[in-house]
Parts: sequence; C-alpha cells; structure tokens
Amino acid sequence: MVNRKELNPDSSPQAAYGARMRRFREDRGWSQEELARELAYSSQHISAVETARKSPTLPFSRKVDLAFNTAESADSFEREWREIRHGALLEGFPEYVGHEGRAVEIRLYEIGIIPGLLQTPEYTRVLADSAVRRGAITPEHADERVAFMAERQGALKRQRPPMVFLVMDESCIRRPIGGPKVMGAQLDSLVEFAARPNTVLQVAPFDIGERQPFNLPVNLLTMPDRSVFAYAESQAQGHFDREATSVLPMLTAYHQLQAEALSQAASVAMIDQARKGTP
Repeated sequence: MVNRKELNPDSSPQAAYGARMRRFREDRGWSQEELARELAYSSQHISAVETARKSPTLPFSRKVDLAFNTAESADSFEREWREIRHGALLEGFPEYVGHEGRAVEIRLYEIGIIPGLLQTPEYTRVLADSAVRRGAITPEHADERVAFMAERQGALKRQRPPMVFLVMDESCIRRPIGGPKVMGAQLDSLVEFAARPNTVLQVAPFDIGERQPFNLPVNLLTMPDRSVFAYAESQAQGHFDREATSVLPMLTAYHQLQAEALSQAASVAMIDQARKGTP
C-alpha cells in the first residue's frame, strides 16, 4: 500500500469515476490484479482508470457493471460514463439514450425543432453554433453535441431497427432553421423518413388547440420486455422515468395525441407544402 495514490474525486468527473471504482473494488476485498482478471484488462489499465490517467470507455464501463453487479442501477458505471461523455446534456438524458439504443419502439413528440433522431448534421450544427453564440455552451460542447447526435441516430440503423412513431407540432416544420438550404434539406429528410417501413410520422397542426395533451417534448421507449420508459424535459431540466404509475398515463396521452394529429399522408403533404415555400 506504500505506492497507493490518494484520489481527489472532486478534481474531475474522470477522477470521481476512478475513486468510486476503487471504492467498489476495495469493498469487495479485490486487488487491482483481481479486478483486472474479472474485466480481462491489465492491472496497469485498472490503475490508470482509478487515478484518472486514462478515461473509461463504454465497453470498459459495461464490464465493470457486470463485475460489480451494478448494471441498470443507480450505481451503474455505464450511466456515469455517459454523464462524463455527454456532460453538456441535461440531467437524465444520457441514461435515456442508453436505453434508446435497445428499444423496440420509440415514440417522440417535439415542439419547435425537429427531433434530434431526425436532424440532418447541418441542422444540428446550426442549433449547436447558435447555443455557442448565446454563451449557453462552449465550442467544445457544441462539437460534442453534433457528434453525439450522429451517434444516437445509429440506433435507427440497427439490423433490426426499432419502430419509430413521431408526432411533431406544426411549429417544427414552420420555424426556419439555418436558412433555406439547411431547412429545405431537413424537410426533404423528413419525407424520406416517413417512407421507411418502420416509421410513422404525423404533424399535430396548430388548430389542434386545447386537444393537445402535452406542453413539453416527450420521449417514450418500449423495451424488449415491453416495459415502457419516459423522458421529458424543460429548458433547464430533464427527467428520466421508469415508474409505470407515471409512465403509462403518458403513453395513453400519446395515443390520444396520435388520434388528434394529421394522418401520415396529410402530414407529408403539409411538409411538402412547407418545402415548396422554401426558396
């Protein structure tokens, strides 16, 4: 223990990760060599992560969760890795994305902007750069958001892609983002999305009025075991919810929203109309 390096968990997110991993290891009475054998990594790698000389990765974090039996729990190291990787994102969203990649059905409702899963890279970049100009995020965080969005969209390109239901408030297609070229390409991309066999796209028109059940964006995931998770956010906060008592009423409200929204054919026609109005 002579060479034991004292850790300062407050010095960085990576240091907090490493200190917590050391604590879990020592609580089990394991040496670095014993944990290394469990994870199929070298003891030098374990030491480097514990002392924040090396950042953890997603595969590494998943192996740590298996070793410590922390997967899908509040102590999940994968969850902590996602929070490190996407530190500029709202609370709860990294956890949501971890489940999104395994969902069999994804239901989205968005207001004002095109949902991230359907944004073109150019559209995403305009939004990120705008946040930089407002001083809301750093240029580094902007690059992180753009890369993160591309990573999320990989969930739609799996060998067995999820069924994706999308309802957009009409404001999503009426609000110009990035000028005619960027917005025009984004609207074209929405039409292509609607043509896929595993998607349903609907627009909730402005005249839906008081029949609109949601005032904020909502994401709902149906997992392989048919459990349903929800994520909702405001401007400043995000909340991931897996409690059936609060999630199932949101699923019911989403079905009510689909009944009030335009059909997919009428929605695509509205998008085409908006596209033609773009010079």
